[in-house]
Amino acid sequence: MTKIRELREKNNGELKKLLADKREAVRKLRFDLTSKQIKNNQALRKNKKDIARILTLINETN
Repeated sequence: MTKIRELREKNNGELKKLLADKREAVRKLRFDLTSKQIKNNQALRKNKKDIARILTLINETN
């Protein structure tokens, strides 16, 4: 899980790249969960919260 303090230090370009990475991770985790390859859904939950934090910061700066 990424701390909000760490995210505030990044610029918009870095935040958008991190957002794309997190979205890709969520996509992969969803696929793994549906195919029963992993049973831990906490990683999915943490990544979704990180995405929300990043989107909030991006919207604050606009």
